[in-house]
Order: sequence, then C-alpha cells, then structure tokens
Amino acid sequence: MTHTTTESALFRPARLGPLDLPNRLVMAPLTRNRAEADGVPSAVMTTYYAQRASAGLIIAEAATPNAVGQTYPHIPGIHTPAQVAGWRRVTDAVRAAGGRMVLQLQHGGRVGHPETSGLTPVAPSPVPLPETLHTPSGRQPSVVPREMTAADIRATAADFAGAARNALDAGFEGVEVHSANGHLLHQFLAENTNRRTDAYGGPVTSRVRFVVEVVEAVADAIGPERVGLRVSPGNTVNGIAERDTALLYPALVKALDDGLAYLHLGYADPDAPLFAELRRLWPGTLIANPRLALDEPPLPASERLLAAGADLIALGRSFLANPDLVTRLRTGAPLNAVREAYLMYTGGEEGYTDYPALPAEPVSRQAAPDTDAR
Repeated sequence: MTHTTTESALFRPARLGPLDLPNRLVMAPLTRNRAEADGVPSAVMTTYYAQRASAGLIIAEAATPNAVGQTYPHIPGIHTPAQVAGWRRVTDAVRAAGGRMVLQLQHGGRVGHPETSGLTPVAPSPVPLPETLHTPSGRQPSVVPREMTAADIRATAADFAGAARNALDAGFEGVEVHSANGHLLHQFLAENTNRRTDAYGGPVTSRVRFVVEVVEAVADAIGPERVGLRVSPGNTVNGIAERDTALLYPALVKALDDGLAYLHLGYADPDAPLFAELRRLWPGTLIANPRLALDEPPLPASERLLAAGADLIALGRSFLANPDLVTRLRTGAPLNAVREAYLMYTGGEEGYTDYPALPAEPVSRQAAPDTDAR
C-alpha cells in the first residue's frame, strides 16, 4: 500500500523548540568512523549529511567534548577550533540543502583506550569494559578506567557546556546529550558500572545526579530550548546491567528541566509500561527510536510509536541506506538494503555516500519558466 501525506502523521510538520520541522522523521545519530584522525569532520561526511537533508531533523553522530572522551579511531570531536571549522562545513552544506541539524555530545567513559586517545579513560568507578575495543592497531583488551574525582566530574560537565557552545559556533541548531548505549553518562546511571559511595552513587536519586548536572550545564550555556537528552532504558550494550530500570528513568525524568527541547528514547517499545510512564512524566517533545531488525520496514513500527504518544520518530540505518528516505516512505517506494560490511571502521564512500536516491521527477516543459521572456 502506498502511504501519502494524508495517511501518516509522520509527514506532517512539527515544532521543536525554536525549529519548524517539515516532517516528523528524525535521522538518528550514527557513528560511522569517517572523521579524520584528529577528529575533524571529513569531506565525505559533508556529502553524507547533505544527501539526507530532507529529514525533519538530523541528529549528527556523537562528537566528543574532550580528548579523554574519545571512544574509537576516526570519531569526530567538538573541542578544537579545527573540529568546529570542519563541522561548520557540514552544517553549511545541510542548511544549503534545506536541512536542520543538532549535534550529539558523547563521552565514552570506560569505552575508550590509550592507544586511541593517548589517555587513560575515566569512569564513575574503576570497572573495565568486559570486551575488547577497536583501536588504530585493531582490537585490544580494555583497560581499567580511572575513577573520576569530584574535580573530574565538575570539569567534565564544564567540557560538555563548552562543547555545546562550540556546536552553536559550528552552525548547529542545538545539541543532544548522550546518556545511552553504555557510555559515560549511562555508566553513572547503571549499578554495575557505578559503585561509588559518594553523592553520585548508590540510590537512583544519586546515580542520576551527574546526568542532570551535565544537562543543566549545557542548558545554562546555550539555553534549554536547544538541548535534548538521549537515554536507552534497559539497553545492555557495552556491558551495562540495569537492575532497577523501572525506577531509574522515572527518577531521571522527574529531575530534568521540563524546558528542554526533547527527550529521546532509544530502542523504544510502545507496548512497554516504561514507555507509557515516561510519556506521562515528560511534558515536552518525545523522540522515539524503534528497535528494528535489519532491513525491517520502518513505517509500521514508527506509526505504532506515534499512536502511543511519541511526537517524532528517529531512524538510523534506514536513513543510512536511503538518503531520500522521507520521499521513499511517503510514496511507498522500495528501500535500499543496508550493506553491513561497510557500517564502521572502513572509511571512504562505499556503504556511506554511494547509496542511490530515486531518480528525480521530470520537470514539465509547460511548468518550466520561460527564461527568454522579456
């Protein structure tokens, strides 16, 4: 069945903070390791994002707010002048193509390696990642991270705030603070990675404290209406184990400033009681990212999330493989399949900017302007 703008709310305009969005489809942040070795966004990244400017909103891939927060090789940063200038080339190209972008800010915490960053990773507690990590020389065993001191915690929150200011200087409309997928902020939330006995560990009200402080620092720096937060309740990636998910995330949402631009739920399940509870507690815009099997059609799951109360739908691999995803979903055109072999660590254009778009509609000769008219 062909879907049209009258059949799906996905294609209706929406308002997000100061932004008018032409549709409710959000390109989710996707790490693809295409930056230069120094974290400067590459030319191929500029092409990639501009190709996908028809998304209602692009959330650009995770960029590190400081050197120690780097996760893998060829991850972009947003803490040096060269990185800011590189991102400005990306945002200029997307804006010229009619798009809007925010930047995800991500600190890897224990998901990092000295061979990649030159620094010992830091984390809430000295608990190493229980798996190997990709480094410039290949996969290496993880290292024991250094437990963050109170001074480290304050400095890291300030680094996030500085990165947010850099993001606006780079032409982004705002930022998304990444507190998901087992990275630093998520490590503070989870009991198995946060074994602290100070004000940042123990009960859920203490384990959410660092996330709230980072979000507040970022909101103070650039305004809450330009700040979103991403979480992934119950996600076990990067060795995370949450035993109190149902208590943890409501406590976090209650502690947040309700003037933030949005809350972004990763791997959202519209049938889960926690989804309904967070929707009830969060008064602002809710972005939901459905959990999809590889090459599963995204439209049914997206519409179920909208019906369950989501305001915007974030899709990742669907946008990776289909630069014109909005048009394809609106018209019912077939989708390109994802080429898994080129998802990460490969570099270059293959499996990145070489996914084909649909042929452009021919322009009617009668509708074309008469350039010879006087």
